[in-house]
Amino acid sequence: MNGDMRKADSPDGFAPGAVVLQLCATCPGQGAHALQAALEQASFDVPVRLAFQSCMNGCSDPVSLALQGPGRATYFFGGIDPEADCADIIATLHAYLAADAGWIEDATACGRLRFCLKGRVPALV
Repeated sequence: MNGDMRKADSPDGFAPGAVVLQLCATCPGQGAHALQAALEQASFDVPVRLAFQSCMNGCSDPVSLALQGPGRATYFFGGIDPEADCADIIATLHAYLAADAGWIEDATACGRLRFCLKGRVPALV
């Protein structure tokens, strides 16, 4: 992740092909700063951005996290600890980017996150 991924020529304001991690801003918990730092240190083939979203309706199992990108599947996770799960979040991002249309077939590399998955939605076609 290299700096701000916003681009004026993109309709949504983000670099084309950017992957977005949406972290619930209303879930109790800490660790967003550690996750941001880990993302900035990681190396990805496309821009990756951490965004904060008000309630993502995963209140029974906070903290909620979504992973999405254009032309890729969307993933929704619950029970995430943004600080303790940094390495697994980075590994999941790598698996997501390597998978055809973001459809991760073998989630072993995702570590604990594979047990936190609440839903996966195919990309729009």
